Amino acid sequence: MGHPAARGALLLAAAAGTVLSAGQPVPAVAAAHGPARPGDPRGDEPDTPQGAKAPLHSSGGGPAEQPTKPGAGGELPATTRAAIINRAKKWVAARVPYSNTAYWPDGYRQDCSGFVSMAWNLPGNEWTGSLSTFGVRVSRDQLQPGDMLLFHNAADPQNGSHVVLFGGWSDYTHTYYLAYEQTRPHTRGQSTPYAYWSNSDRYVPYRYKGLAEETSAGVSAPGATSSRYPGRSFFGPGADNPHVTRLGEQLVKKGFGTYYTSGPGPRWGEADRRGVEAFQRAQGWRGGAADGCPGPETWRRLFS
Repeated sequence: MGHPAARGALLLAAAAGTVLSAGQPVPAVAAAHGPARPGDPRGDEPDTPQGAKAPLHSSGGGPAEQPTKPGAGGELPATTRAAIINRAKKWVAARVPYSNTAYWPDGYRQDCSGFVSMAWNLPGNEWTGSLSTFGVRVSRDQLQPGDMLLFHNAADPQNGSHVVLFGGWSDYTHTYYLAYEQTRPHTRGQSTPYAYWSNSDRYVPYRYKGLAEETSAGVSAPGATSSRYPGRSFFGPGADNPHVTRLGEQLVKKGFGTYYTSGPGPRWGEADRRGVEAFQRAQGWRGGAADGCPGPETWRRLFS
């Protein structure tokens, strides 16, 4: 599918195969995106294969230690929209060359999926077949800067798979948006028709699961200021996170904060357990249903 020449070259993602990165074999699960010209959907440049799922790489060429890892409950490293866009802009400013085998000094592979992995601050290099597991689907109307638009052709990964970052709408009709992407010859950010130049109906919007919220008090953990239940792994002995503080503050509001001597804090303690148990018993629950650890129903009632 072509577009007016005034809009510039049409670039898509291309070809796959077994990839060797830093001397180590990588499974051949690459997806392809290739450049195109108006009236010529394939173009005349070489294919640019996308690399496979791989760890971060050190400056020495080998796998690097992961700087951030999912927590005990499987939560992802927290990041903000501003941080996502700022990381994307760094690659744009550096004009990082496209490559499915080379790795930038930050450890991420220099292709479209490596670029989004970098912007989302993921623990490793993903590919278009795995990136969706790190996000939740959103609608077009819900898109905000830092979300991604993903096209993974599962039936034929070598035909057109590509991923870009949404940087915001370019016009009031929401027809064009600022797309940050890694493509030939280097990283770019430019106005792009929604959802993309071609295969437009096959791009799916996703929002990073570990998206944190920025408040006047700083950055909070994903969902730490919402009423959504974060998961049982955030509570209990050894837990130390903003969700524990949020829980304690709500217990105080509901009249179950008498066990706190210095106010709720991020570190789970006996006051949290006793406050939750008292609230659960106030619901008429007994036995295991009043164990002092908030489950989904406890959380729902507490924040209702």
